[in-house]
Amino acid sequence: MSRPSIRPLRRTGGLALLTAVAVAAVLALVPATPAAATAPRIPHHATAVAELAELVVTSEGSLTGYSRSLFPHWTSTDGCTTRQFVLIRDGIEVVVDGGCQPISGRWFSPYDGITVHTASGVDIDHVVPLAEAWRSGADDWTTSQRRSFANDLFWPQLRATSDSSNQSKGDRDPAEWKPRAAYHCTYSKMWIRAKYAWNLTIDSAEKAALQAMLTTC
Repeated sequence: MSRPSIRPLRRTGGLALLTAVAVAAVLALVPATPAAATAPRIPHHATAVAELAELVVTSEGSLTGYSRSLFPHWTSTDGCTTRQFVLIRDGIEVVVDGGCQPISGRWFSPYDGITVHTASGVDIDHVVPLAEAWRSGADDWTTSQRRSFANDLFWPQLRATSDSSNQSKGDRDPAEWKPRAAYHCTYSKMWIRAKYAWNLTIDSAEKAALQAMLTTC
């Protein structure tokens, strides 16, 4: 099956900027500023509707040949791993040690409404799961492209969540799994933006589920 190419131009400069901000917070060794604690560049509702309309609808591909090892993560930049960056970004009143590791703070998991008080109890969710990406076009990517996707700090593809909600989700798409109702709007917009930015396909049931979730915005 022929699939369109990735949209790389939308990513220019974002990762470098986010890396610099995260590293600066680590080197300062002070609590991170309490913020919105959410993934970046979530589109407005109208934009999400338009991007969903542009996604190619086709039957979901096969998992043949898939392995998580084909999506190397969590990579390290300037001494901090992608996981650590997301823990710092999505946490509230996070304090880190000299190795970028959060040693205190709290993390609100929007998928289930739970607040987690230890970094070890937090999972970093791939909003579009790696296996789902494989079935939607990533099987044609290079290892370098899959590494970039698995460690994407620029688009809303990574989110700190509770371990239980991440395990419940697994690699299912919105037709098969949804977070709590209060997060349907934001989740659908994150999913759409990630698939749009990476030019991944969707299937008809997935699109219908996303359209329904967008009506809650």
